[in-house]
Order: sequence, then C-alpha cells, then structure tokens
Amino acid sequence: MTLIEANNITKNYIIKKNIIKVLQNITFSIKKEDFVFVVGPSGSGKSTLLYVLSGIEDYSDGSVLLFNKELFTYTDKEMSQIRQKRIGFIFQAYNLIPNLNVYDNIKLAVILGNTDVINIDKCLEQVKMLEYKDYYPNQLSGGMQQRVAIARALVNNPEIIFADEPTGNLDNQNSLQIMEIFKKINKDLNKTIIMVTHNEDLIKFGTRVIKLFDGKILTDEKLF
Repeated sequence: MTLIEANNITKNYIIKKNIIKVLQNITFSIKKEDFVFVVGPSGSGKSTLLYVLSGIEDYSDGSVLLFNKELFTYTDKEMSQIRQKRIGFIFQAYNLIPNLNVYDNIKLAVILGNTDVINIDKCLEQVKMLEYKDYYPNQLSGGMQQRVAIARALVNNPEIIFADEPTGNLDNQNSLQIMEIFKKINKDLNKTIIMVTHNEDLIKFGTRVIKLFDGKILTDEKLF
C-alpha cells in the first residue's frame, strides 16, 4: 500500500528577487512499513523534503499524494486531524514542556488527538521510560528526553512517523539505542518511518535510503 507519492516536486524560495531552488523534480513513493532514510550534505534539501511530504511546508510545483489524496486539497481541519491521528513528528529538539512531567507531556498529545489515555503507559513501556513517567524533562538525559518524544509521537497510533535528525543531539551510544527503538517500532508495530539524518552509519537500521544532493535525488536504494 502506497502512503505517500511525490511527483516532480519543486520547492523554491524567493530571497531579494533571487530564486533559490531547494528541491528539484523529486519523484518517489513510500509504502506501508518502509523505513526510509533521507541523507545528504547540509543544504541538500533533506529537512525541506520532510516538511513538504508531511504538509508542514508548501511546494512550488508538482504533486504530493498523502493517503491517496493531493496534499493541497485537504482543508485545514482535515490536515489538523491527520497530524493529530495519522502522522507523528520527532525532531532533533525534544520540544518537551519543562513544567510538565513525562506522563503529562504525552497526555497533552492524547488530549489534542482525542484518544485513550491508556496508551500512555504502553508507549512509555515501548521506549523503556515507564519508570520515569513522574520525572520532569530537566531530570532526564538527552537520550531519555528523546525517548519521551518518541513515545509522544506514538501515542495516537499514527501510520507514518516523520523524524528530523532525531539523534542529532545525542552521543553514539544513545544514538544506537534510539535507533534500536525505531527499528522495533518499524518491525513490531508496522509503522512507516521517514527519517532525515547526517549520520550515514545509521542507515543500516532502515529498509531504504534516498540520497539528496543540491535538491535532487542522487540515488534511491533498497537496503534489503
């Protein structure tokens, strides 16, 4: 089942009357249970591509089908519902609310998504953070905070998880631990994952890698 289909995506910025081409003629599709890494040097358009595919940013030309419907045809209300229930986001910055404990940080996502609070403990257990549910963000290491962010992304049971440099602030050991969690989410929970990273040592955890250069797809390779 195809969840995302990109056809000749172009993304331009206009800065002082100059056209900056960020993405050029991007075409590919992502199927259910894919674990896709998007790699490339800084400025190659990796994060922009992630934001375009998820509807955070508009594109200049081409088309993006998300769940078999053209992105720009969704109403604001429909996109809000999709972000709350069908897709999850994980960023390099953990974006936890400092004055809420771990449990309540995730509960906030549940309230916004109008789902069942019983999922919270289950998601914390999946990322091995259940025993820390009463802790506050400033009491946790970077790796632990990222695990909470992953649990928050999982709690509404999304079909697709978008992850932008989720290990960017972590050391090698914590990065590998986080990647093991993502691998488990992909294999055991059958989640589709699209992840941007600078660290090509991590792509062994995925099923496919797309390499960008100057806003274009250089290679698109299945790993197994």
